[in-house]
Amino acid sequence: MDPTSASGGAGNGTSTRPYLIRALHDWCTDNGFTPYVAVHVDRSVQVPMEYVSNNEIVLNIGFDATSGLDLGNEFIQFKARFGGVAREIVVPVDHVVAIYARENGQGMAFPAPEPLGEGDAVPSVPAPAEPRRSGLRLASETEDDEGDDAPTPPDTPGGGPRPTLKRVK
Repeated sequence: MDPTSASGGAGNGTSTRPYLIRALHDWCTDNGFTPYVAVHVDRSVQVPMEYVSNNEIVLNIGFDATSGLDLGNEFIQFKARFGGVAREIVVPVDHVVAIYARENGQGMAFPAPEPLGEGDAVPSVPAPAEPRRSGLRLASETEDDEGDDAPTPPDTPGGGPRPTLKRVK
């Protein structure tokens, strides 16, 4: 069985991707790391397009950076600040191509989603969930946006360059 398939046939069950995302988010949180997700962006993803590069955006999904974070089986939803403006973010789980800890790059990569065809319907987005935490910050936000109430994430240990996720195909 493909562990990231959107849905299985009879007896195959559902995708493991949302469960793995939640598990790695918990692991990051429990160890004091900042969970980031890399997202493949197409018309089914609701993010500020001005922060998208090469059809990809990296988002900080830590509780200190989000409001109302909901890591559901179909969608990841939350509010985050982009340039000081709160925005509603909705990402289909199958568009998450990686989740990893900002501080050390440890995490997991997933296959990119199948491209939407011209006639393909965009998945309907559920109503926003009730917020559970406050404080907002985006992974790609610069430090000059100090109007936020959210704390600034700590610098990389040792002052070296930030870790990066290497995708192996």
